[in-house]
Amino acid sequence: MNKRLLSLLLALALVLALTACGGKKEEEKEPEKPQVEEPAEQPEEPIEEPAEDAQPEEPVEEPEVEQPVQPEQKPEKPEQKPESKPAEKPAENPTAPAEKPAQNPAEDAQSKPAPSVDLTAFYESVFSGGNVPAMMQAEGEILDAFYPGLTDIKTNQCVVYTAMISAAVGEIALVEVQNSADVQAVKDIFQARINYQVGDDQNPGGAWYPQTIEGWKNGSRIVSNGNYVMLIALSEGADDVVNSFNALFA
Repeated sequence: MNKRLLSLLLALALVLALTACGGKKEEEKEPEKPQVEEPAEQPEEPIEEPAEDAQPEEPVEEPEVEQPVQPEQKPEKPEQKPESKPAEKPAENPTAPAEKPAQNPAEDAQSKPAPSVDLTAFYESVFSGGNVPAMMQAEGEILDAFYPGLTDIKTNQCVVYTAMISAAVGEIALVEVQNSADVQAVKDIFQARINYQVGDDQNPGGAWYPQTIEGWKNGSRIVSNGNYVMLIALSEGADDVVNSFNALFA
């Protein structure tokens, strides 16, 4: 009996010893866990704090110092503009009035003698003598046949007379065009009339008779003064008519 009690006591002592050791081990393990977890959590908080501190980098991006630099450049531009504008304007204005009065008298001098020239009166003064052939006025179809294209040009005066006898050399055409650009066109029409009357080696002249063709070849003239153009064809005295025509504009 004593041995059983001793064995039971020993067994109880072992159980108590084991339980005491287990309790100690658990108490030792429990403080180790918070020591490991606490340092793991503590470094996480300083990692998040610098992320929040990174937000104040935005005021660094706002260059408030650059704004006062721009208004310093702007006042330089208006300083240059007023210097160039007043310098150019007064330089151009004095030239403009200097040219206008110089052109106006020149235009007035050319336009004044134009209305004083009466082409019909000039024709009558030239062919009023007895040494000229009998003349008739060329109008309508006759004018278009002798001077094609002449009626298409705008004219203020158009006086055309030709000899009544085809064998005689006598013709005068006087034209005042409205546009000075048509002066050369009238000259070309007059020259075409002379070329037709004279002819060439292949085509006989419209004057037909040898003496008449020779008279057109040697006695025809084309002259112009301003907007006035004249063709004169005479066997004798064509140069005198040219001199009288030019005297109207002297």
